[in-house]
Amino acid sequence: MPLDSLGVANALRIIGAEALRMWAVLGVETCGCGFRPDRRPKILFERHIFSRETHARWDGSHPDISNASPGGYERGGPDQYARLQKAMALDRHAALRSASWGVGQVMGFNATAAGFADVERMVEAMAQSENAQLEGMARFIVHKGLDDSLRDADWKRFAQGYNGKDYWKRGYERLLADEQERLERNGLPDLRVRAAQEYLTFLGFDPRGVDGRMGDYTRAAMNRFQYEHEIAATADLDAATYEALQVAVRASAGP
Repeated sequence: MPLDSLGVANALRIIGAEALRMWAVLGVETCGCGFRPDRRPKILFERHIFSRETHARWDGSHPDISNASPGGYERGGPDQYARLQKAMALDRHAALRSASWGVGQVMGFNATAAGFADVERMVEAMAQSENAQLEGMARFIVHKGLDDSLRDADWKRFAQGYNGKDYWKRGYERLLADEQERLERNGLPDLRVRAAQEYLTFLGFDPRGVDGRMGDYTRAAMNRFQYEHEIAATADLDAATYEALQVAVRASAGP
C-alpha cells in the first residue's frame, strides 16, 4: 500500500524533522517510491554483506553473490531479486540481511535497529506497505543518532551515518542537498496523486515515475485507465477515478 498522511505523520513524529528533509532522503534512496511495478519492495542485494554474513563461505563458488568487494549491481531491478533468491538458496537468513529494503533502503541486518523483531518480520512488513517501510527508516535514523543531522540538514554527517564511510564515492552528500533544493523549488509530493501513480504503475499504466505531481505522463496514464474503465476523462484526479484505481488494484491482487 502507498504512503498516506498517517504514515508520513508517524515517521515525522519519530524523527522530529520537517517533511522536506525526510522527502530529500527518500528521493535519493528510491526516487521516492518503495515498490517496484510488480508490487515487490525495492531492494538492493549487497554481495559483500552476504560474504561477511556467511564468513566468506561462498566466495569461491558464487563470487557474483558472495564477494569481499561491493558491486555486481545490475541495471533495471528484477535482477536484484534473482540475486537475492540465489543467495537465499544458500542461506536464507544471511541473504535477507544482505539486502536493503523499501523506500528508505534499510539493510536487513539493521532490522532490530529499525524496530522489527528480526529480518523476517521486517521483510514481511516491507512487503505490506510503504507506511511500514517509512516507519522502519525513521526508527533506524533515530537509533543511529542521525535525527539531529537530518533536522539540521547536516548532509555530510547524515550521509556518513546513513550510507556508510564510502558515501563520498557516490556523492551522496551532494545528492541529498540537491534533492532538498529541488523540493524547495517544486514543493512536496501530493500523497493522493502519488498513491494514484503507484496504482497506475501496478496496473500497467506507466505514469513515468511516482513523484506525487500531476504531470503530462501521469495524466496520460490516468486517461488511458479512465478510457478502459469507461470513466469520463478528466484533467485532474477526481474521486471516481481514485476509487476505481483502488478497486482495480485490490481486484488484481487476487485472494
